[in-house]
Amino acid sequence: MAFPEFLCGGEPTVKVPEYVKGRGGRNQHYALLAAQKITGYPWTVLSAGTDGIDGNSPAAGAIVDGNTIKLAREKGLNPEKSLTDFDSYGFFKELEGRSAERFLICTGPTGTNVNDIMLWWIS
Repeated sequence: MAFPEFLCGGEPTVKVPEYVKGRGGRNQHYALLAAQKITGYPWTVLSAGTDGIDGNSPAAGAIVDGNTIKLAREKGLNPEKSLTDFDSYGFFKELEGRSAERFLICTGPTGTNVNDIMLWWIS
């Protein structure tokens, strides 16, 4: 059975409580949530802002796959706590430091603000 691939545009909405001190943005949060949903499946998800920055972090977004959460747990990270703390940047930065894989998309400011993009595809 073939699965469709999706390209979505817009801006994900994240309601961040005032007391939260985490780092990241809506695209990194979306990617971490997506990583939970696709665990064990051959999917890859990219979520990024075309302006090159996401929230209060230097990353534009993140890219995850069906193995991201498993890898994070093997490396001693807690994705649920990172989501609760709205610290997706910290989560991905720490995961990159503990593995050879890269998750954060760091382009620097692009000077545009066309849209955020979310891309889902079969790995």
